[in-house]
Amino acid sequence: MHWLHLGIAVIFEITVAICADRAKGFTQPSWTVGTLASGAIATYFLSQALLTFDVGVGYAIWTSVAGVGIVIVSALFFGHRLGWRKALGIVAVIGGVVGLQLSGGAA
Repeated sequence: MHWLHLGIAVIFEITVAICADRAKGFTQPSWTVGTLASGAIATYFLSQALLTFDVGVGYAIWTSVAGVGIVIVSALFFGHRLGWRKALGIVAVIGGVVGLQLSGGAA
């Protein structure tokens, strides 16, 4: 169940970034509400996942996977460029996440 909680937290963290970008410095009310609401939901599910994960490992996985997700979503839907350097960075982040998981950070 902890992996499900972490996955939901990642999805809502990606939503936070998208909404925050669209909120334009919190000048767009509906996007601002979306940013705050999705942030609260992401934090709730992260806290549920951290009941099982070591905090350092769980938080690192959450932020890393969400960061990769944001780069991919923005490339697919918002026309941001995904060059070889970003792709190499994504591979490095995924390698780090796998290494953390292999370190035994979750039950």
